[in-house]
Amino acid sequence: MRRRNGLSFAKRRKTISSEIVKEIFSWIFGSLACIFIAFVLVYSVGMKTTVIGVSMENTLYNGQEILVNRIKGKTLPPHIGDVVVFYPNGNKNTHYYVKRVVAGPGDRVQIKNGILYVNREIVEYGFDKIADPGIAENELKLEQNEYFVMGDNCNNSEDSRSGNIGLVKRNTIEGTAWLHLPKAGRGIGFIH
Repeated sequence: MRRRNGLSFAKRRKTISSEIVKEIFSWIFGSLACIFIAFVLVYSVGMKTTVIGVSMENTLYNGQEILVNRIKGKTLPPHIGDVVVFYPNGNKNTHYYVKRVVAGPGDRVQIKNGILYVNREIVEYGFDKIADPGIAENELKLEQNEYFVMGDNCNNSEDSRSGNIGLVKRNTIEGTAWLHLPKAGRGIGFIH
């Protein structure tokens, strides 16, 4: 009998090997495990809050959601330049404030002629000329666990210069802002 050479239109039976099935399940399991770990980390280590107002523009915008590192905020003191989230005067009946730390314990702060001085040296964070020095018109010396915070949009910010906010105590700081979520064409990014 001769074999015919040519095309065959007979359906071949496809076989799925056990290795392929194991590979698929390992990818599914790995993906679900990563999602679970990310969920646990974000909700146990961090928290999500919303920026209220324009005081942190052009870094953060009104209504923008941010993730806050609570572990770092509770275990390590904030550094100069960190963006912190806190309740003003520890009052948990208000919304979180989001501001930048410009001076820490032991520092001397003063605002003269619209310029911020820390330890009698000019500090530039890209602030506009500061219109209202508030309580920093006269030099302030920060005590242990006290921080002087300001909004990046300093002329539209209620911050440490204001008598009803004042110096921020470390125990009122909930954490350090570390990631902003997308808003109006801006992607996810780390906060500087």
